[in-house]
Amino acid sequence: MNQQVPDAKNHEALQARLQHRFANASLLSLALTHRSFGSPHNERLEFLGDSVLNLAVSGMLYQALQHQPEGDLSRVRANLVKQDTLHKLAMDLGLTGMVRLGEGEMRSGGQHRPSILADALEAVIGAVYLDAGYDKAQALVMRLFENIDLSPTMTAAAKDPKTELQEWLQARRWQLPIYRVVGTTGAAHQQTFDVECEVTELKQSQRGIGSSRRSGEQAAALAMLQWLKEHPQ
Repeated sequence: MNQQVPDAKNHEALQARLQHRFANASLLSLALTHRSFGSPHNERLEFLGDSVLNLAVSGMLYQALQHQPEGDLSRVRANLVKQDTLHKLAMDLGLTGMVRLGEGEMRSGGQHRPSILADALEAVIGAVYLDAGYDKAQALVMRLFENIDLSPTMTAAAKDPKTELQEWLQARRWQLPIYRVVGTTGAAHQQTFDVECEVTELKQSQRGIGSSRRSGEQAAALAMLQWLKEHPQ
């Protein structure tokens, strides 16, 4: 049995956050359908959205960093369109739990998997492009990145979630987060790690999935950062 289709209220709320109401609502449903759920799925929309995203970000950087050479623009763009960045933007947009997944993918924590959420975001961008054209898709990309300070000094390796969370806690003189593996799935050479991140002072924990313990910890830290953003201290 597959995950239930998100109800219309969830789609309405997502369209409000996107600031785009779909003329063809089936495009949004398709963008939120992972291949594990069945066919048709969102991979073709993801392919399209990836190209639209790169063009929109390139145009944004061309205007914002007018005196920077091509190499710097390429480096900054790589930082903006990498999986970690897109995963965070997808979480900010509220895509967690909205992607339709097959039962196996659900059991292995797919609703939190960075690659699935990043791909779904690209698919949503592709869906907006098909629904309303490039200008609307470009406007969405601009809104997604509006709170990111564009700078030629941005590196391809931005501060990782564990470091960001640790610095946030240290600034408040709180204990460092506790990470624990709560489950593993898959064969020994292809395991998936389900990791929990606990902040003692808040009595709060969040979980993340990764192909290694370290990547699972990073995903859990990112989930905790998202929770902190939604629940300001």
